[in-house]
Amino acid sequence: MSAVPSVSVEASNTTSLETRVARFPSKQVAANAQRMVSYREASPDAPAADALPVVLLHGIGSGAASWVQQFEALGATRRVLAWDAPGYGASTPVAPASPAAMDYADVVSGWLDALGIARCLLVGHSLGAIVAGGFAAAHPARVAGLLLLSPAGGYGAASADVRAQKRDQRLAMLAELGPSGLAEKRSANMLSAHADQASRDWVRWNMARVIPHGYAQATHLLANADLAADLARFSGRATVAVGADDTITPPSACERIADAAGTTLQIVPRAGHAGYIESPSAYTAIIDTFCRAHDTQRSH
Repeated sequence: MSAVPSVSVEASNTTSLETRVARFPSKQVAANAQRMVSYREASPDAPAADALPVVLLHGIGSGAASWVQQFEALGATRRVLAWDAPGYGASTPVAPASPAAMDYADVVSGWLDALGIARCLLVGHSLGAIVAGGFAAAHPARVAGLLLLSPAGGYGAASADVRAQKRDQRLAMLAELGPSGLAEKRSANMLSAHADQASRDWVRWNMARVIPHGYAQATHLLANADLAADLARFSGRATVAVGADDTITPPSACERIADAAGTTLQIVPRAGHAGYIESPSAYTAIIDTFCRAHDTQRSH
Protein backbone atom coordinates (compact mmCIF):
# COMPACT_ATOMS: atom_id res chain seq x y z
CA MET A 1 0.00 0.00 0.00
CA SER A 2 1.32 3.46 -0.85
CA ALA A 3 2.20 5.92 1.91
CA VAL A 4 -0.68 8.17 0.87
CA PRO A 5 -3.85 6.08 0.50
CA SER A 6 -6.27 6.71 -2.31
CA VAL A 7 -9.73 8.05 -1.56
CA SER A 8 -11.17 4.69 -2.61
CA VAL A 9 -9.06 2.83 -0.01
CA GLU A 10 -10.15 5.22 2.75
CA ALA A 11 -13.78 4.91 1.69
CA SER A 12 -13.50 1.12 1.66
CA ASN A 13 -12.02 1.07 5.17
CA THR A 14 -14.66 3.32 6.68
CA THR A 15 -17.49 1.56 4.85
CA SER A 16 -16.34 -1.76 6.30
CA LEU A 17 -16.27 -0.35 9.82
CA GLU A 18 -19.58 1.46 9.36
CA THR A 19 -21.10 -1.85 8.28
CA ARG A 20 -19.72 -3.52 11.39
CA VAL A 21 -20.87 -0.79 13.76
CA ALA A 22 -24.35 -0.90 12.20
CA ARG A 23 -24.80 -4.21 14.06
CA PHE A 24 -24.81 -2.10 17.23
CA PRO A 25 -27.22 0.71 16.38
CA SER A 26 -27.36 3.91 18.37
CA LYS A 27 -30.04 3.96 21.06
CA GLN A 28 -31.34 6.78 23.23
CA VAL A 29 -32.63 6.88 26.80
CA ALA A 30 -33.78 9.72 29.02
CA ALA A 31 -31.60 10.35 32.06
CA ASN A 32 -31.54 13.16 34.63
CA ALA A 33 -34.71 15.20 34.02
CA GLN A 34 -35.21 14.07 30.43
CA ARG A 35 -31.65 14.69 29.31
CA MET A 36 -31.04 12.22 26.51
CA VAL A 37 -28.05 9.90 26.34
CA SER A 38 -27.24 8.12 23.10
CA TYR A 39 -25.31 4.88 23.37
CA ARG A 40 -24.52 1.59 21.68
CA GLU A 41 -24.44 -1.85 23.22
CA ALA A 42 -23.70 -5.49 22.61
CA SER A 43 -24.84 -8.41 24.70
CA PRO A 44 -25.00 -12.19 24.45
CA ASP A 45 -28.28 -14.08 24.37
CA ALA A 46 -27.41 -15.71 27.69
CA PRO A 47 -24.70 -13.86 29.64
CA ALA A 48 -22.89 -15.70 32.41
CA ALA A 49 -24.59 -15.18 35.75
CA ASP A 50 -21.50 -13.57 37.30
CA ALA A 51 -20.56 -11.39 34.29
CA LEU A 52 -20.98 -7.74 35.23
CA PRO A 53 -21.78 -5.24 32.47
CA VAL A 54 -18.81 -3.23 31.22
CA VAL A 55 -19.27 0.46 30.43
CA LEU A 56 -16.91 2.22 28.00
CA LEU A 57 -16.36 6.00 28.05
CA HIS A 58 -14.64 7.54 25.02
CA GLY A 59 -12.18 10.43 24.73
CA ILE A 60 -12.58 14.03 23.59
CA GLY A 61 -12.28 13.37 19.85
CA SER A 62 -14.32 10.21 19.60
CA GLY A 63 -17.68 8.58 20.26
CA ALA A 64 -19.49 5.35 21.08
CA ALA A 65 -18.88 3.89 17.61
CA SER A 66 -15.12 3.87 18.18
CA TRP A 67 -15.49 0.78 20.39
CA VAL A 68 -16.90 -1.46 17.63
CA GLN A 69 -14.04 -3.98 17.88
CA GLN A 70 -14.64 -4.35 21.62
CA PHE A 71 -18.38 -4.81 21.04
CA GLU A 72 -17.61 -7.67 18.68
CA ALA A 73 -15.12 -9.40 20.97
CA LEU A 74 -16.55 -8.79 24.44
CA GLY A 75 -20.25 -8.79 23.61
CA ALA A 76 -20.17 -12.56 23.18
CA THR A 77 -19.85 -13.08 26.94
CA ARG A 78 -21.22 -9.97 28.72
CA ARG A 79 -23.24 -6.81 28.24
CA VAL A 80 -21.05 -4.07 26.77
CA LEU A 81 -22.22 -0.45 26.66
CA ALA A 82 -20.57 2.69 25.29
CA TRP A 83 -22.08 6.13 25.54
CA ASP A 84 -21.84 9.24 23.46
CA ALA A 85 -20.72 11.72 26.11
CA PRO A 86 -22.94 14.76 26.76
CA GLY A 87 -22.75 16.99 23.71
CA TYR A 88 -21.66 14.09 21.47
CA GLY A 89 -23.87 12.07 19.14
CA ALA A 90 -27.49 12.60 20.18
CA SER A 91 -26.62 13.12 23.86
CA THR A 92 -27.84 16.32 25.52
CA PRO A 93 -24.97 18.63 26.56
CA VAL A 94 -24.37 19.26 30.26
CA ALA A 95 -25.72 22.56 31.55
CA PRO A 96 -22.54 24.45 32.58
CA ALA A 97 -20.50 26.13 29.86
CA SER A 98 -17.36 25.24 31.84
CA PRO A 99 -18.21 21.90 33.46
CA ALA A 100 -16.46 19.78 36.04
CA ALA A 101 -16.08 16.00 36.11
CA MET A 102 -19.08 15.65 38.41
CA ASP A 103 -21.37 17.24 35.80
CA TYR A 104 -20.57 14.33 33.50
CA ALA A 105 -20.51 11.79 36.33
CA ASP A 106 -24.06 12.79 37.25
CA VAL A 107 -25.13 11.95 33.69
CA VAL A 108 -23.39 8.56 33.91
CA SER A 109 -25.38 7.90 37.09
CA GLY A 110 -28.69 8.85 35.50
CA TRP A 111 -27.90 6.83 32.37
CA LEU A 112 -27.08 3.69 34.36
CA ASP A 113 -30.22 4.21 36.47
CA ALA A 114 -32.32 4.41 33.31
CA LEU A 115 -30.80 1.14 32.08
CA GLY A 116 -31.28 -0.62 35.42
CA ILE A 117 -27.55 -1.08 36.01
CA ALA A 118 -26.75 -0.87 39.72
CA ARG A 119 -23.09 -1.88 39.45
CA CYS A 120 -20.67 -2.16 36.57
CA LEU A 121 -17.08 -2.42 35.42
CA LEU A 122 -16.06 1.03 34.22
CA VAL A 123 -13.52 1.72 31.46
CA GLY A 124 -12.45 5.25 30.56
CA HIS A 125 -10.19 6.26 27.68
CA SER A 126 -8.34 9.59 27.76
CA LEU A 127 -10.93 12.25 28.69
CA GLY A 128 -13.31 9.38 29.46
CA ALA A 129 -10.92 8.40 32.25
CA ILE A 130 -11.60 11.78 33.90
CA VAL A 131 -15.34 11.10 33.81
CA ALA A 132 -14.82 7.53 35.03
CA GLY A 133 -12.64 8.70 37.91
CA GLY A 134 -15.16 11.33 38.95
CA PHE A 135 -17.99 8.81 38.87
CA ALA A 136 -15.98 6.24 40.83
CA ALA A 137 -15.08 8.80 43.50
CA ALA A 138 -18.72 9.84 43.89
CA HIS A 139 -20.33 6.39 43.55
CA PRO A 140 -17.75 3.80 44.66
CA ALA A 141 -20.37 1.17 45.43
CA ARG A 142 -21.50 1.22 41.80
CA VAL A 143 -18.01 0.57 40.39
CA ALA A 144 -16.83 -3.03 40.74
CA GLY A 145 -13.60 -2.17 38.95
CA LEU A 146 -12.06 0.90 37.28
CA LEU A 147 -9.87 0.59 34.17
CA LEU A 148 -8.20 3.73 32.79
CA LEU A 149 -6.69 3.57 29.30
CA SER A 150 -4.27 6.36 28.34
CA PRO A 151 -5.90 8.55 30.98
CA ALA A 152 -5.91 12.33 30.64
CA GLY A 153 -5.04 13.77 34.02
CA GLY A 154 -6.64 17.18 33.49
CA TYR A 155 -5.12 20.56 34.35
CA GLY A 156 -7.14 21.29 37.48
CA ALA A 157 -4.04 21.26 39.68
CA ALA A 158 -2.09 23.61 37.38
CA SER A 159 -1.90 27.38 37.66
CA ALA A 160 -4.74 29.49 36.29
CA ASP A 161 -2.48 30.67 33.46
CA VAL A 162 -1.61 27.15 32.36
CA ARG A 163 -5.24 26.03 32.54
CA ALA A 164 -6.36 29.00 30.43
CA GLN A 165 -3.57 28.46 27.90
CA LYS A 166 -4.35 24.77 27.40
CA ARG A 167 -8.08 25.49 27.14
CA ASP A 168 -7.80 28.44 24.78
CA GLN A 169 -5.33 26.73 22.43
CA ARG A 170 -7.72 23.85 21.87
CA LEU A 171 -10.77 26.11 21.53
CA ALA A 172 -8.93 28.25 18.98
CA MET A 173 -8.05 25.16 16.95
CA LEU A 174 -11.69 24.06 17.01
CA ALA A 175 -12.86 27.49 15.87
CA GLU A 176 -10.31 27.61 13.08
CA LEU A 177 -10.60 24.09 11.73
CA GLY A 178 -14.02 22.72 12.72
CA PRO A 179 -14.52 18.98 13.28
CA SER A 180 -13.44 17.91 9.80
CA GLY A 181 -10.30 20.01 9.93
CA LEU A 182 -9.52 18.73 13.42
CA ALA A 183 -9.85 15.20 12.13
CA GLU A 184 -7.45 15.89 9.27
CA LYS A 185 -4.90 17.66 11.47
CA ARG A 186 -5.13 15.78 14.78
CA SER A 187 -6.21 12.20 14.03
CA ALA A 188 -2.73 10.97 13.08
CA ASN A 189 -1.46 12.02 16.53
CA MET A 190 -3.82 9.47 18.08
CA LEU A 191 -1.93 6.48 16.67
CA SER A 192 1.55 5.03 16.60
CA ALA A 193 3.70 4.58 13.52
CA HIS A 194 2.65 0.92 13.57
CA ALA A 195 -1.07 1.58 12.97
CA ASP A 196 -2.61 0.31 9.76
CA GLN A 197 -4.55 2.50 7.35
CA ALA A 198 -7.93 1.15 8.45
CA SER A 199 -7.23 2.32 12.01
CA ARG A 200 -6.17 5.75 10.77
CA ASP A 201 -9.33 6.07 8.72
CA TRP A 202 -11.52 4.98 11.63
CA VAL A 203 -9.99 7.48 14.06
CA ARG A 204 -10.48 10.22 11.45
CA TRP A 205 -14.10 9.13 10.84
CA ASN A 206 -14.98 9.32 14.52
CA MET A 207 -13.20 12.62 15.11
CA ALA A 208 -14.86 14.29 12.13
CA ARG A 209 -18.25 13.65 13.74
CA VAL A 210 -17.70 15.49 17.00
CA ILE A 211 -20.13 18.35 17.67
CA PRO A 212 -18.41 21.72 18.28
CA HIS A 213 -20.43 22.67 21.38
CA GLY A 214 -19.86 19.28 23.04
CA TYR A 215 -16.16 19.36 22.16
CA ALA A 216 -15.84 22.87 23.59
CA GLN A 217 -17.48 21.80 26.87
CA ALA A 218 -15.17 18.78 27.02
CA THR A 219 -12.21 21.14 26.51
CA HIS A 220 -13.32 23.10 29.58
CA LEU A 221 -13.67 19.81 31.48
CA LEU A 222 -10.09 18.92 30.60
CA ALA A 223 -8.90 22.30 31.91
CA ASN A 224 -10.91 21.99 35.14
CA ALA A 225 -10.34 18.32 36.04
CA ASP A 226 -7.87 16.71 38.41
CA LEU A 227 -8.07 12.95 37.91
CA ALA A 228 -5.35 12.18 40.46
CA ALA A 229 -7.32 13.95 43.18
CA ASP A 230 -10.47 11.99 42.30
CA LEU A 231 -8.55 8.72 42.37
CA ALA A 232 -7.30 9.58 45.84
CA ARG A 233 -10.96 9.69 46.92
CA PHE A 234 -11.79 6.31 45.34
CA SER A 235 -11.46 3.42 47.77
CA GLY A 236 -11.69 0.67 45.15
CA ARG A 237 -9.10 -0.88 42.90
CA ALA A 238 -8.05 0.69 39.61
CA THR A 239 -6.00 -0.54 36.66
CA VAL A 240 -4.10 1.85 34.36
CA ALA A 241 -2.68 1.06 30.92
CA VAL A 242 -1.06 3.11 28.15
CA GLY A 243 0.52 2.52 24.77
CA ALA A 244 4.31 2.65 24.71
CA ASP A 245 4.14 5.06 21.76
CA ASP A 246 1.40 7.30 23.14
CA THR A 247 2.52 10.91 22.60
CA ILE A 248 -0.69 12.53 23.92
CA THR A 249 -0.77 10.93 27.37
CA PRO A 250 2.71 9.39 27.40
CA PRO A 251 3.75 6.66 29.83
CA SER A 252 5.54 9.19 32.04
CA ALA A 253 2.28 11.09 32.58
CA CYS A 254 0.25 7.91 33.04
CA GLU A 255 2.76 6.71 35.63
CA ARG A 256 1.63 9.58 37.86
CA ILE A 257 -2.00 8.55 37.42
CA ALA A 258 -1.14 4.93 38.24
CA ASP A 259 0.69 6.11 41.38
CA ALA A 260 -2.38 8.08 42.44
CA ALA A 261 -4.48 4.96 41.90
CA GLY A 262 -2.06 2.82 43.90
CA THR A 263 -1.35 0.48 41.02
CA THR A 264 1.40 -0.49 38.57
CA LEU A 265 1.19 0.99 35.08
CA GLN A 266 0.72 -1.51 32.23
CA ILE A 267 2.52 -0.48 29.04
CA VAL A 268 1.34 -1.91 25.71
CA PRO A 269 4.07 -2.23 23.07
CA ARG A 270 3.65 -0.72 19.60
CA ALA A 271 0.50 1.23 20.49
CA GLY A 272 -0.38 4.90 20.52
CA HIS A 273 -3.06 6.94 22.25
CA ALA A 274 -6.05 5.25 20.61
CA GLY A 275 -4.58 1.84 21.30
CA TYR A 276 -7.93 0.10 21.55
CA ILE A 277 -8.49 0.98 17.88
CA GLU A 278 -5.07 0.20 16.41
CA SER A 279 -4.23 -2.77 18.68
CA PRO A 280 -7.67 -4.23 19.39
CA SER A 281 -6.46 -7.71 20.37
CA ALA A 282 -4.06 -6.41 23.02
CA TYR A 283 -6.53 -3.93 24.48
CA THR A 284 -9.49 -6.27 24.37
CA ALA A 285 -7.36 -8.81 26.25
CA ILE A 286 -6.60 -6.17 28.89
CA ILE A 287 -10.28 -5.30 29.24
CA ASP A 288 -11.34 -8.95 29.29
CA THR A 289 -8.74 -9.91 31.92
CA PHE A 290 -9.77 -6.93 34.03
CA CYS A 291 -13.45 -7.86 33.77
CA ARG A 292 -12.93 -11.54 34.56
CA ALA A 293 -10.80 -10.71 37.60
CA HIS A 294 -13.55 -8.55 39.07
CA ASP A 295 -16.26 -11.06 38.15
CA THR A 296 -14.30 -13.65 40.12
CA GLN A 297 -14.03 -11.34 43.13
CA ARG A 298 -17.78 -10.80 43.08
CA SER A 299 -18.52 -14.52 42.98
CA HIS A 300 -16.56 -15.26 46.17
